[in-house]
Amino acid sequence: MLTHRATASSSPWKRRRYTQQFYLWAAAVTILPQMTQAQRACSTTSNPGGPLMLKLTEKWQSSPDSWKLRFALPANRTILGGDPLLPTCVSVAYNGTNESGEDATLKKSYSPISHPSTEGVVDFLVKRYPPRPGGGVGDHICSLNPGESIHGTLKAERMMHGSPIVSKRWKRLGLVGGGTGVAPLIQIVRIILDDPDDDTKVQLLSINRKEADILMREELDELAKEHSDRFSVTYSLTDPPEDWTGETGRGAVSMIESSLPPPAGADGSTMVLVCGTDGFVETWGGPIGRGPPKADGKKGPKIQGPLLGLLRDAGYDASE
Repeated sequence: MLTHRATASSSPWKRRRYTQQFYLWAAAVTILPQMTQAQRACSTTSNPGGPLMLKLTEKWQSSPDSWKLRFALPANRTILGGDPLLPTCVSVAYNGTNESGEDATLKKSYSPISHPSTEGVVDFLVKRYPPRPGGGVGDHICSLNPGESIHGTLKAERMMHGSPIVSKRWKRLGLVGGGTGVAPLIQIVRIILDDPDDDTKVQLLSINRKEADILMREELDELAKEHSDRFSVTYSLTDPPEDWTGETGRGAVSMIESSLPPPAGADGSTMVLVCGTDGFVETWGGPIGRGPPKADGKKGPKIQGPLLGLLRDAGYDASE
């Protein structure tokens, strides 16, 4: 088992010292066994699904309109979630106004960019959109000063073809992130690369508008350098400068062929995950659907519909 402990360093976003041991579009997979009781005991989180109050301790500007923020966990939590090897996601609540201008509690989900086994703190990457009726959660979070807090809840585990597990599950993993859609993918990258016994080959494609908009570039480049046999990253810009030598555009079959693992004929060895806006996901994998409504009348969860878009054009199976 591998645990991940936050330690002080000149750059808090670099790889940590170890102690012992999105909507996501997703070849066929085998559901892997859950962690053993002894492994789960390493997580001392109580009531992992309960309310959260997270206090901001530090913040750094990542791009002209995005921030990296570090929050202290509540005293009753050693790590954010209940399992130190599963991706996590937090629904943040903010008292704003709805689209009609009436007072309302607004909610938005954010996936940490820190390893889920990081103790005592959790890191987020948040884009600051201009405030508007029915929005403004990101602006609120980015406006916080150290010592101020956000409130929210830990969301249920994100299921990918029947399981939330990402460690040692595939031989090849392709990740496509549009803008801040790279955030949940970074957490997956950390889970895989931080385990020396996981030999999954990971290829990440980050798509942004301008070069200044590329998020976590320094950290991703460092991970690619440290794990050159297991991890590579490609950047694409939709509005590149004249001297740009990387990929261009929002996506193309040729970009897939050069930047992602090839289709594997649904043999269970390969997976491609896409995260971004609904329109971005539709371009790459087809439109997002909804599951049945919840018992309380709320909308059902977002689900993968029929495989369409660039991934189908590139020859992937719906199970990849």
